[in-house]
Amino acid sequence: MSEDRRRQTGLAGETAACRYLEKEGYNVIERNWRCRSGEIDIIATIDHTLVFVEVRTRRTGGRFGTAAESVDRRKQQQVALVAQVYLRMRQLTYPPMRFDVIAVTMDRNDSISEVKHIKAAF
Repeated sequence: MSEDRRRQTGLAGETAACRYLEKEGYNVIERNWRCRSGEIDIIATIDHTLVFVEVRTRRTGGRFGTAAESVDRRKQQQVALVAQVYLRMRQLTYPPMRFDVIAVTMDRNDSISEVKHIKAAF
């Protein structure tokens, strides 16, 4: 898959994830928040809880396992590190928070076939 197509797939997945979260009552406050340590796809709040969301998008019939399975220990550690930088930069001390994964599956026609939200995934 070309880099452009991969980027488009990722963007479509993140957009679907944001729509899903907003429909579920979340307030999306950041998208693609970056610092030197990396990036967090979505930062949202619900019920006074700060939620850092890693979005993974896969196509049906892909060769590399499910979207959720692709969030390995290394990725979890990187997201946690970036979240610490975010908290420091926003001067937030010990807010209630959690790390979620949203796994988006796209079919061959580029439409979203499934959005699976795994709360407190790591």
